[in-house]
Amino acid sequence: MIRVLVVDDSDVTRKLLTYILNADPDLQVVDTAADGEEAVRLVERLRPDVVTMDLVMPRMDGFEATRRIMQSTPVPIVVVSSSFNSDEVSLTFQAMGSGALAMVDKPQGLGDPRHEEKAKELRATVKIMSEVKVVGRRYPVTGRPLVRPSQPWSGEHGIQVVGIGASTGGPQTLEAMLRALPKAFCLPLLIVQHIAAGFARGLADWLQGVTALDVCVATNEEALVPGRCYVAPTGFHMGVNREQKIFLSTDPPQDGLRPSVDFLFHSLAVTYGRRAVGVVLTGMGRDGAEGLKAMRDKGAITIAQDEESSVIAGMPRAAVQLDAARFVLPPDRIAAKLVELATLNFTCNNTE
Repeated sequence: MIRVLVVDDSDVTRKLLTYILNADPDLQVVDTAADGEEAVRLVERLRPDVVTMDLVMPRMDGFEATRRIMQSTPVPIVVVSSSFNSDEVSLTFQAMGSGALAMVDKPQGLGDPRHEEKAKELRATVKIMSEVKVVGRRYPVTGRPLVRPSQPWSGEHGIQVVGIGASTGGPQTLEAMLRALPKAFCLPLLIVQHIAAGFARGLADWLQGVTALDVCVATNEEALVPGRCYVAPTGFHMGVNREQKIFLSTDPPQDGLRPSVDFLFHSLAVTYGRRAVGVVLTGMGRDGAEGLKAMRDKGAITIAQDEESSVIAGMPRAAVQLDAARFVLPPDRIAAKLVELATLNFTCNNTE
């Protein structure tokens, strides 16, 4: 039995989430909290297996509650949020930066046409997160880049682009990686992060606040700019064409996913061949494995996050099993490897 604490300031929502979770025989809501202060006390007393966390609450919001819980009594926290509230979008990523593992859309009432779909997603996420071992923050975060180049970039025909794919646990890992890159890093980075509808802009804004690089949501026909990070928008596959411009596609989802990491990686394999880097980070499923293999077969540098540092190791493990990854590294060493490759292989006039 997985013991769950439900935190939400709405009595109606607490009852709804309790009903949804208790409908699964493997889940048991042991108590509910109406604000962050109560949540911190109940976590310390009840030691639940998982906490579902609302964000905008009186007295203490979900971000501060997450921060305190992860400092004192670490437990897997799932943010249950609404994509229609800009305050919640911002707080969602602050909470994830403080140790929350995943985010799901807040289910609406029984009459909502997507109620059962969102209820299933919530139950599945709670079950998966209950198996994650947490000890405070998963990655150390510093205010300084991990590596600063000591010489100009060189090698005109070398690496020209980096593609990154992530799912569950991805925002925290991206934060750690991008924070470690120097301002003079001059490779464009294309990021496909599986995330709930409406949160791509919030992810880009949050990452912009933790890195010296420019971060934006990608637009169609946009030319790649050195040192800029492009986040795939909700509902669109993202790729790069032979003119080295981003293209967004509404082609059917791949394995139920749009954007798809495989879609991005296959386009990089075709457009750049050995002049690209592909990185598969933490996440459920196997999205990115086939695309990373296509990149490696074309001579690209391919990297998978190691299992020990992954919140969920499904995606990087699938890539390793397919022999798609040339390197298997934790986030800090992935960042160092990207700086090394850029320093050795890319021409850029920007300097610190």
